[in-house]
Amino acid sequence: MQRWRGLEEIPEGWGRSVVTIGSYDGVHRGHQLIIGRAVDRARELGVPSVVVTFDPHPSEVVRPGSHPPLLAPHHRRSVLMAELGVDAVLVLPFTKEFSKLSPADFVVKVLVDRLHARVVVEGPNFRFGHKAAGDVALLTELGGTYDYEVEVVDLYVRGEAGGGVPFSSTLVRRLVAEGDVAGAREILGRPHRVEGVVVRGAQRGRELGYPTANVETLPHTAIPADGVYAGWLEADGELMPAAISVGTNPQFDGTERTVEAYAIDRTGLNLYGLHVAVDFLARLRGQQRFDTIEELLEGIADDVEQSRRMTGPAG
Repeated sequence: MQRWRGLEEIPEGWGRSVVTIGSYDGVHRGHQLIIGRAVDRARELGVPSVVVTFDPHPSEVVRPGSHPPLLAPHHRRSVLMAELGVDAVLVLPFTKEFSKLSPADFVVKVLVDRLHARVVVEGPNFRFGHKAAGDVALLTELGGTYDYEVEVVDLYVRGEAGGGVPFSSTLVRRLVAEGDVAGAREILGRPHRVEGVVVRGAQRGRELGYPTANVETLPHTAIPADGVYAGWLEADGELMPAAISVGTNPQFDGTERTVEAYAIDRTGLNLYGLHVAVDFLARLRGQQRFDTIEELLEGIADDVEQSRRMTGPAG
């Protein structure tokens, strides 16, 4: 899969293509429907499929300080899109100047002049251009002028557990913030993932017999609510069952919020300095302070055993 940053990286002589545009944070099941349809149409027409997305998130440029928690960094989104069969991802640097493009200018600059769109596939609520003035109706109208077709994909609706609302990144962020990683997994189609570099912490886990990888998460990461979770730790391409702690470590009067993962039954791991991923399967309990170290150790042992049963063999 090709990955371009900025319009200038699109190869000269790029022909017609099927395009879909959006932030696509998380590449959840609703996004997968839209992107999958774009891939299918591209294959039917014998042209490449292109996903256009933005960095930073448009809200941070339009309303500084409002950057939403991110469900997946751009490199992770690219991997997920490649798995869906996408031929190219175009990451557009979203600037103040870019945000002021009218809907028509956006269409000409991106879809017509550079990507030569033949078909544009979007969800029903797609908005574009200055102050989000453009909608699917305008996109379709402009398609008549600039020789592209628009196809709208209706998003599936979650069942009773989700209150009948469509798949959305906003809903996933709320569920993650509440610690409902099982609900988030239902919408994402996979466990919620947090990434970062392993750094040295207080090393209390090592002293207690449960050495953890202290993950310095990427900026704006959507981190689950404080508590203990079952999941996996991925390092150097290896997926290991893990018990995961999120919080300030009240047992030792901690103040800094951390994400720490204990790779179950693994000894001698040296992960310092490595970029790792932590996948959250289920929440076991909230964060708590035990009366004694002995009770803490009993609690950790129970967390580890639950995690072991829930995750099973790695992979």
